[in-house]
Amino acid sequence: MICFMCKGAVKDGFSTFTVDTGKCVVVIRNVPSGICEQCGDASYNTETSKRLDEIVRSITQPAITEIAVVNYSSQAA
Repeated sequence: MICFMCKGAVKDGFSTFTVDTGKCVVVIRNVPSGICEQCGDASYNTETSKRLDEIVRSITQPAITEIAVVNYSSQAA
């Protein structure tokens, strides 16, 4: 696979996904990703992207905290 940003080689790995929803900052660790060996950009397949969206929505619906840090594998089960 080739990196969309810099055209470097992409290898399978894990990354940290962070999003600021305006209500809460969500940090999801150990997300299965394609990691560019040249620039470090992380990309996600469709299934992982959908699961990230679900995790963020489940945490921010009743915004219970300003910052949430979760592990992808425990939330994806």
